[in-house]
Amino acid sequence: MDIFNAVIQTLDSTLRLSVPLLLACLAGLYSERSGIFDIGLEGKMLVGAFAGAAAASVFHSAFIGLGMAILISIAFAMIHGFASITHRGNQIVSGVAINFIAAGSTVILGQAWFHQGGRTPALSEGERFSSITLPGANAVKDVPVIGQLYSELLSGHSLIAYIAFAMVPITWWVLYRTRFGLRLRAVGENPAAVDTAGISVTWLRYRALLCTGVLTGLAGAYLSMTQNGGFVKDMTAGKGYIALAALIFAKWKPVNAMFACLLFGFLDALAIRLQGTPLPIIGKVPVQFMQALPYILTVVLLAGFIGKAIPPRAGGVPYVKER
Repeated sequence: MDIFNAVIQTLDSTLRLSVPLLLACLAGLYSERSGIFDIGLEGKMLVGAFAGAAAASVFHSAFIGLGMAILISIAFAMIHGFASITHRGNQIVSGVAINFIAAGSTVILGQAWFHQGGRTPALSEGERFSSITLPGANAVKDVPVIGQLYSELLSGHSLIAYIAFAMVPITWWVLYRTRFGLRLRAVGENPAAVDTAGISVTWLRYRALLCTGVLTGLAGAYLSMTQNGGFVKDMTAGKGYIALAALIFAKWKPVNAMFACLLFGFLDALAIRLQGTPLPIIGKVPVQFMQALPYILTVVLLAGFIGKAIPPRAGGVPYVKER
C-alpha cells in the first residue's frame, strides 16, 4: 500500500506540474497553427505571473489578479503580433526580445513597487487560488484504490488546473470542428489561398495571438497564484521553452500535447521525489543532476524519439500580400 500511495502522490504532483506546461503548449499551438512561431511563451508567462501576483496583492482579489495576468499577457502577445505580422519582422527576434523585456521589467517593477528584491508580497488565502474539493471526495476517500484516485488524484486541484485540462478538448473542437479552426489551420499552411478566398490573414493571426495571450496569462497566474503564492524572479524557469519542446514532440496536436506535457510533468515530479534518495546500484544521485533531469530528457526525447515532425508550412514566414 505504501507503493500505491507513493504512485498516487507522484501522479498528483505530475498533474500539478503539468498545468503551466499544458497551458503554454496550447498557447503555442494556436500561434504556430496560424503560422506565427512564438518563442516568447516564456516571457508572456513571466509577465502574467508578475501581473497576477502584483494585482492580487494590491487589490486583495485572486480574480482581479487573474484578469490582470491575462490582460498583460495579451498586451505582450499583441506586441509580438505588431512586430511580426503588421511589420513582418523576424518572429524569432521578436520572441527573444519579449523574453528579455519580461525578465528585466518584472524584477525592476517588483523592486520599485514592493521593495522586496523583485518579489511580490506573499499572497494570503483570498489572494490566491485554493484547492477545490470535488463533490463526494471526502465521502469516498477511505474506499480502497477508487476512493484514493478520486479524492487525492482528481480532487484537490485549483480552478486554473481544471481549466487547463478542459482546454484540451475545447482546443481540439475549435481547431477541427469550427470555421475559425479550419481557417486557422489553413492560414498556417497556405496564407495566400486564405487571402484569395477573401479572408484577412492578418486578422486571423491576431486572433490566434489573442488566444495565446489568454492561455499564457493563465499559465503565469497558476505559477504565482497557485503553486508559489507570490512572484519570484525568473519563476518560469524555462517552462516556456519546455512547452515549445512538448509542442514539437506532440506534432502540433492538442491531445498529443496534453500527453507530452504530462510526460514532462512526470519527469519533473520524479526528479523532485528522487532527490536525496539512494538508488539501487547507482547510490545517492547528486541533487543538481536530479534538478537537471527534466531538461536533459527534454533534449533526449526531441533528439531521438520524436520522429519526423513537420510544422505548419507557413510557420515563421511573414506573409506579403501579392499585388
